[in-house]
Amino acid sequence: MVRKLKYHEQKLLKKVDFINWEVDNNNKELRVLRKYHLDRREDYTVYNKLSRAVRELANKIKDLDEKDAFRAQSTGRLLEKLYAMGLIPTKMSLQLCDTVTASAFCRRRLPTILVKLRMAQNLTTAITYIEQGHVRVGAEVVTDPAYLVTRNMEDFITWVDTSKIKRHVMEYNDERDDFDLGV
Repeated sequence: MVRKLKYHEQKLLKKVDFINWEVDNNNKELRVLRKYHLDRREDYTVYNKLSRAVRELANKIKDLDEKDAFRAQSTGRLLEKLYAMGLIPTKMSLQLCDTVTASAFCRRRLPTILVKLRMAQNLTTAITYIEQGHVRVGAEVVTDPAYLVTRNMEDFITWVDTSKIKRHVMEYNDERDDFDLGV
């Protein structure tokens, strides 16, 4: 026999649905977190909100009159921005904005780009290199694995000059200069 619930217990249980539990419906989120080695769930949440905002903006632009000059201008600006970020493959049409997801943002993270450039063998070692301060983008040393890399900045990803990894790579390629690397 189960005791009768008190008033405050009944009130609390009205807010909880045991049949459709929220945590059970996050398979896609867990797959993305595992695939891209996201440490913080908040990163995925932010990427998801950004991708939703991009899709909503694209839908609002699609609702405008096709002959409107503002629609053409805003379409071009949105597609240019998304292409420069690397979230869409081409600047052809507004339909590509529907493909922007949280995974698209994860593919532009620095560890993923390091693996793509073959500077690291896998995402785990890429994250370790970044956190230890071995990687720089342009002139600045990046220690945050959540750093998003644009298409333009992709060419400027290198090792830090004082990095042991850079020294090892240069020794392997017989390009080491004692003056540059500080013996």
